Amino acid sequence: MDKPIHPKLLSIIPIAKAVAETFGSNCEVVIHDFRNMENSIVAIFNGHVTGRTIETQMSEPILSKINKHQEGHDVYNYTGKSTLGRELKSTTTFMKDDDGEIVGCMCINFDITDLLSARNVMNELCKVDEKEIEVIGEINKVNDVLYDIVEGTIHKFGRPVIYLTKDEKVSIVKDLEEKGVFLIKGAIDYVANSLQVSRYTIYNYLDGIREGK
Repeated sequence: MDKPIHPKLLSIIPIAKAVAETFGSNCEVVIHDFRNMENSIVAIFNGHVTGRTIETQMSEPILSKINKHQEGHDVYNYTGKSTLGRELKSTTTFMKDDDGEIVGCMCINFDITDLLSARNVMNELCKVDEKEIEVIGEINKVNDVLYDIVEGTIHKFGRPVIYLTKDEKVSIVKDLEEKGVFLIKGAIDYVANSLQVSRYTIYNYLDGIREGK
């Protein structure tokens, strides 16, 4: 027989299912009804993530989160391990009734074990000796000073050029303009190539920057 569910919790079951379906089989979503603390799970999706079922009893970590929430805090993005030894990233959000009393919670437990392993592999593949940086290929016949200034300015943004926004690229061009880079022959073409835009785009950026002075 189905367990009785508080109306406030019944209304979020479709949301819990949607979250589980959206993020896939590594995402467990559980709804607890605190009216029966010993057997509080009233809905669970992808329970294989932690090995739980609707009959599993309340765990001590959840009880501690309830106590923390009584001070006015949901708990987001905390980490832990399942009883199966899998690494989890979790969020617990609590539900209140019309009188402001906590009646239950929804817990999201995302198994990040494989993602952490993939990150470790990527870190290993991307590891370099920063003391020995080799520039492979020509620098478009532009002198070393220009190369150092342009690449150093781009490097401050901390990510590949392909992910930079237009505003960030304009900011880079403005910085280079203030440093006098565009007085160097060939700088327009070199900067355009470095920012993966056309030389006419660089001219447009410069026109806007100079008009704003």
